[in-house]
Amino acid sequence: MNDFEPGYTYLVTGAAGFIGYYLSKRIMEAGGRVVGFDNMNDYYDVTLKELRLSDLDGSQPYAGAFTFVKGDLADRQALDAVFEQYNPDVVVNLAAQAGVRYSIENPDAYIQSNLVGFANILECCRHNDVKHLVYASSSSVYGGNKKVPFSVDDQVDRPVSLYAATKKSNELMAYSYCKLYGIKATGLRFFTVYGPMGRPDMAAFKFADLMRQGKPIDIYNNGDMYRDFTYVDDIVTGIFKLLCTPPKEDDLGACYKVYNIGRGKPEKLLDFVDELEAGLNIKATRNLMPMQPGDVYQTYADVSELEKDFGYRPTTDMKDGVRKFTQWYREYRGI
Repeated sequence: MNDFEPGYTYLVTGAAGFIGYYLSKRIMEAGGRVVGFDNMNDYYDVTLKELRLSDLDGSQPYAGAFTFVKGDLADRQALDAVFEQYNPDVVVNLAAQAGVRYSIENPDAYIQSNLVGFANILECCRHNDVKHLVYASSSSVYGGNKKVPFSVDDQVDRPVSLYAATKKSNELMAYSYCKLYGIKATGLRFFTVYGPMGRPDMAAFKFADLMRQGKPIDIYNNGDMYRDFTYVDDIVTGIFKLLCTPPKEDDLGACYKVYNIGRGKPEKLLDFVDELEAGLNIKATRNLMPMQPGDVYQTYADVSELEKDFGYRPTTDMKDGVRKFTQWYREYRGI
């Protein structure tokens, strides 16, 4: 159930992104060939994306195993050209417009990338000999669910952000394509991924920047929030385990599956801030605020299905993960 095919070509969309970068490295280190696809948008500092790309494109021992194509998921012709030229065996769709709060300010970006773009991915997989589509969903689909831990069997029809709604839509779209056209797809609901080279709009990087600048950090719900912080290496290990093992048919004949992928151990947000303070040797000014629109009180992944099917067991606890992040951050920012 965990056989990697080094002879395959792996199309990774969002390859210049946080998870896409680490997954591309893991695939190439195992002998696979990666075609990276990314539009390099400026949702956050493009310099960080360029740094990841330069490492993928030039680092040993896998130099030459990476090909980069700049393009947008919403551009069907660009995607068609990639599939025609490189004929990927496995597609990992990590490209998306991310961020809960930004979806409130700029909903159209989510419609174009997460809905139109994902529909284009499905169509390309339908018309080409793709053995497995793996795509990013999100823990945000659980919305305001009160029952914890969050299980893939829970109802997820009450999203509290447009971002969450687009991710749930992706799951529904993928299922219909699996049923109607015989493609094979696995969706992964990610839970609060962090680590070196992470996204600047996520808590670890955003808080570290504000602390370094001597600015207060906004902590919502007066600090009474919990997140299933998951170190990026654990996430990538989980994705890697299932890349070449598409789901079996369900009772309707669809080769489709959704998994939670997280640490499975929610941590108090204030404890996460404590660890950042220790790693950076900076005391944060904490601005306690009420709950914000689109936010949820707690995320908590039930990862038993992924453990049962693929032996997934996260190994990095929060203290070690934050220490690794702050070591990288201090070097990156020169502090």
